[in-house]
Amino acid sequence: MTEFRLTQISDTHLARRFAKLTANFDALAEYIDTTRPDLVVNTGDLALDAPTSPGDLEFARALHDALPVACRYLPGNHDIGDNPTQIGPVPSHPVTESSRQSYMSMFGDDRWRFEAAGWCFIGLNSLIMNTGLVSEAEQFDWLASELASAGGKPVALFLHKPVYLNAPDDPELEESAIVYVPMPARRRLVEMLSTVDLRLIASGHVHQRRDFTFRHTRHVWAPSAGFIISDKLHKRIGIKEVGLVEYSFRPDGFEVRHVRAPGQIDIDLGELLVKPNKTATAEPEQAS
Repeated sequence: MTEFRLTQISDTHLARRFAKLTANFDALAEYIDTTRPDLVVNTGDLALDAPTSPGDLEFARALHDALPVACRYLPGNHDIGDNPTQIGPVPSHPVTESSRQSYMSMFGDDRWRFEAAGWCFIGLNSLIMNTGLVSEAEQFDWLASELASAGGKPVALFLHKPVYLNAPDDPELEESAIVYVPMPARRRLVEMLSTVDLRLIASGHVHQRRDFTFRHTRHVWAPSAGFIISDKLHKRIGIKEVGLVEYSFRPDGFEVRHVRAPGQIDIDLGELLVKPNKTATAEPEQAS
């Protein structure tokens, strides 16, 4: 295979009780049916809030099963709970081994590796990092083994939370600690990744589209496929819009295309939660 086409979606936040979010997913599904990538990766928060509404995961699984191409999944904090940080409050729904197992019973492994078009692709569960759970240590051991066998191939890493804002040594701040892979797990992860030819880190979580390069690694933040969060509730870092990301990998490099599927609309979280929920309609837009 000389080219591998991958579509990243993230933060779909699906729940049967929110038809507007389902409508945005349906628009995305129609676009994927048209483009037919080799693989779709959802980088987490498949469900609206599985820790309080376990049926959300089941609903999300059913909608993803209807996609016409192969899919891989990674958990988000709204799927299995959040990880603790060195500063800031304790998560209201911390990740547990039980919640992790519930997720895996529906979506399979929470970490994975495969090769295509001369690349090594790795997916990690970023929510167990810094938890002290046995599965955290197991994942780091597994990652060390997988990186050691990369054989010099370029590596693309997928996970829910961005590893950092701008640089590996960014300070952990109380107001933003939950946004990124927390310390000290972040430091360990970065050190391990420094042993390979890491070309891409693709994440979600922030509900903002962002694309930057630190040294020789490109960082792509996929926007939410479901809704945006206003500046009043969440600091603006990148572009606040719904959409997806398309990648084309070849042995000599890769290309990134930032896309908004026709029919997707920018639903504001605040309005979503306070207004009566009816199926959204919108004039079709061209992918861009």
